[in-house]
Amino acid sequence: MSFNISAWSIKKPIPTIVMFLVLGLLGLISFTRLGIDSNPNIDIPAVMITVTQPGAGPEELESQVTKKIEDAVAGLGNIDELTSTVTEGTSRTTIEFVLGTDSDRATNDVRNAVAQIRQSLPQDINDPIIQRLEFAGGSIMTYAVVSDQRSVEELSDLVDRTISRSLLSVPGVAQIDRLGGVDREIRVNLDPSRLQAFRITATQVNDQIRNFNINLPGGRGTVGGSEQNIRTLGSAKTVEELQNYRIVLSDGATVPLSSLGEVKDDFAERRQAAFFNGKSVVAFSVLRSTGSTLVSVEEGVRKAVAELGKTLPQDVKLELIFTRADAIRDSYEATLDELIQGCTLTVIVVGLFLRNWRVTIITATALPLSIIPTFWVIEYLGYTLNGMTLLALALAIGNLIDDAVCMVENIDQHLDMGKTPYQAALEASKEIGLAVLASAATIIAVFLPVAFMGGIPGQFFQPFGVTVAVSTLFSTLVACTMTPMLSAYLLKPKRKNHSSLSTNNQQQ
Repeated sequence: MSFNISAWSIKKPIPTIVMFLVLGLLGLISFTRLGIDSNPNIDIPAVMITVTQPGAGPEELESQVTKKIEDAVAGLGNIDELTSTVTEGTSRTTIEFVLGTDSDRATNDVRNAVAQIRQSLPQDINDPIIQRLEFAGGSIMTYAVVSDQRSVEELSDLVDRTISRSLLSVPGVAQIDRLGGVDREIRVNLDPSRLQAFRITATQVNDQIRNFNINLPGGRGTVGGSEQNIRTLGSAKTVEELQNYRIVLSDGATVPLSSLGEVKDDFAERRQAAFFNGKSVVAFSVLRSTGSTLVSVEEGVRKAVAELGKTLPQDVKLELIFTRADAIRDSYEATLDELIQGCTLTVIVVGLFLRNWRVTIITATALPLSIIPTFWVIEYLGYTLNGMTLLALALAIGNLIDDAVCMVENIDQHLDMGKTPYQAALEASKEIGLAVLASAATIIAVFLPVAFMGGIPGQFFQPFGVTVAVSTLFSTLVACTMTPMLSAYLLKPKRKNHSSLSTNNQQQ
């Protein structure tokens, strides 16, 4: 004996009502927690290795750095494409992995591969920078740091040391990029007369500083009016530590670096500028990480900036210049309005054709009872309210109510035969139940394969196909349970047909 879910829901309405109350509650809770974004998150596993060596030519970098890095990472598995770009003083190698490769694991594998060949690379290069490419990230908002009392140098230092550290603690923030301003550097001004007195050259001093394993920003040294690059690597914490570093002279004696010139914490020459309302300012942009929700990150940054403003000097103001979240919110609200309008018009059209307010209400319940639980599944699968998921719901509105219309129309036909609503619901649901399931299966068979497409289009359209399929499943569940159950208890018998049938029986 096969199980008839429609008959079960009619005979036991309480479990059906409780089930949809729970699904509705879960859906509403999920709706309030769902992130808002423009598009689905797309994970493209790619890693970039950046190596800088000031003053090195492209040919030198290619032979001494780039080829060694390419050979080191070429043995990693699942590599789809390996490209390198070499310019004056900079080598960039990009490794694109096969879609589906775990990005975090790929990044760690690349980092380990580079670490194994670090000793074979030139000692005077900056430490290789290995970073995961954030294709779905990018700048989401830009702030200007404004003050009438502070210099560009002070504002730049404020952004680098205070603002950046505070905002990087916001979940989803990957990077803070300063726009305009100047960089801090350790400046070493060697005195030619002291160098001559101690019988040492600027090149020898530069080599010893380079060999000193410290971790400070690079700077430039000025000797007799000519500028030389001085780079430092390692773990020294203060300028004083560098000042006290002992320089070995030709006779084996040592002197502190400060005896050969001036070592100070300074600012580099200004090489970039940012303007806001015609004025030169220091600004910064916020970049989000892959997998984060743009609107949620933007809201978190706004709260962090508001809290940060309480601790900054009174003359310093953070002014929002640009945010991508506003356009996304507008698009989301417009799509949501269209979704509501579509539901309303669908109910009106159904009402005009059925011409029965009870039947119309029963049919209309299929929309919220199908859409709201879908939000729960969307959150469970890690999707967001983006263009694809909202478009799927908008396109599925007509399909969501079709099953309920078919069910209630068949029940109405059984009422015309003089049956009671209870009896009509039982027999009509049994009669048309298989057709409703077949209709839903057809829709799912069309849209669900979209979720399993390969490549980047597959990642982009997966939420679309899944959302249509899930909402259709819920609409079928509503049509087979809630619709016949409500019809059995809310519809009225057709009095005219029932009276005519009674008269005929009496005559017989």
